Amino acid sequence: MPLDRAAAGAAGVREPAPVEGGADARGGSRLIRLLAAPMFRSLHNRNFRLFTAGSLVSNTGSWMQRVAQDWLMLELSHNDGTALGITVGLQFLPMLLFGLWGGVVADRYSKRRVLVITQASMGLLALALGVLAITGSAQLWQVYALAFGLGIATVVDNPARQTFVVEMVGKTDLPNAIALGGACFNIGRVLGPAAAGLLIAAIGTGPVFLVNAASFVAVLASLAFMRADELHTAEPVARAKGQLREGLRYVRARRDLVMVLLLVGFVATFGMNFAVTTPLIAKEVFHTGASSFGLASTMLALGALIGALVAARRVRPTGRLLIGSAVLFGTLEVAVSLMPWYWLFLVLLVPTGTAVLTFTTSANATMQLDVTAAMRGRVMALYMLVFLGTNPLGGPLIGKLAELVGPRFTMTLGGAVSALTPLVVAAVMLPRKTLTDAAAELPRWTRIRR
Repeated sequence: MPLDRAAAGAAGVREPAPVEGGADARGGSRLIRLLAAPMFRSLHNRNFRLFTAGSLVSNTGSWMQRVAQDWLMLELSHNDGTALGITVGLQFLPMLLFGLWGGVVADRYSKRRVLVITQASMGLLALALGVLAITGSAQLWQVYALAFGLGIATVVDNPARQTFVVEMVGKTDLPNAIALGGACFNIGRVLGPAAAGLLIAAIGTGPVFLVNAASFVAVLASLAFMRADELHTAEPVARAKGQLREGLRYVRARRDLVMVLLLVGFVATFGMNFAVTTPLIAKEVFHTGASSFGLASTMLALGALIGALVAARRVRPTGRLLIGSAVLFGTLEVAVSLMPWYWLFLVLLVPTGTAVLTFTTSANATMQLDVTAAMRGRVMALYMLVFLGTNPLGGPLIGKLAELVGPRFTMTLGGAVSALTPLVVAAVMLPRKTLTDAAAELPRWTRIRR
């Protein structure tokens, strides 16, 4: 479904220029026809194309570093899982402590400049870790400090990056751009760990950190070569007292935003803990090795990639889609937990990944589309706090529960909470919306039949 010309013009989206040269030139313009497809419509925008290309390189490098950092920590701590958990906790701790202030920064300053600073900082932290690993001088406290530093940079980077998308593409193409960003993230999620495994086996962990440091050059270059006159830049908010409280009051007064935060909080805390439950089920229930666990992660990422591409075809998310996709995700997670054979477990992870990505892209776009530009940074900081800040709480909780009652039941419980919470929220906040209405908003192959 092509963009309406008036809507595209109002959003600042340039339509592809006519191709000169007759039938041969038109026949050779496959890239333009691809970008004209509804699934890729936000890629009409040159600035967004640059940013997406840079992010794809950087996302792959970041996933490579995650694997290398875990491996380095196990080497330094002599396979102590507690040290690994501390490292992960230190990366998320700044989000819990200072996450809301990152939104204030995003509203006060140019998001493009903020991203240049945060991305450069992350690249330097990766470079420092690579130098320490290569020289053999890395120590646990140094990795802890660098992980905490990465968390500080992420606090500011997340809301600025999330809200910079609308400045690149405008509101008309924002849902599509968010979905394509999810696709880009999951491509890196598939490629990065595989590349890291090969490099670690061949040359060790140190060079992997250096590769990640170099990958940030791609993002910085994309920011540098953007056309500033094509950005939908929001007017920075003047510095004043009480801006953090102002943002919280704004969200509290918006029933729709509160509903999204409630859904994301419960689903992220109880349902989206595959990093804990999947390896435990693979090892303790199906008695598989590390390679099989890696395959499970790949299948989940593949499903998420499909979900991102499906979501990219939608013009605008709705509350019914948000609730319906959360219910579907929880239902599929319960089904995954009950699979009797490992190959069925793997197969069902694909639609589960698709459902969770549909839910998260819908939630992200809903939070951004109808908010005041001056508040968007603070709104998204609160969203990211709920979405990512629950990891240090939900991870240990799910891990302890798995230890007490087993990973299979733990995943079943997480799926049940994820499926039932949207129904409760819908009954309280959207009393006239039914589950059948929500199902009608889902992609055809996922619809719940009456």
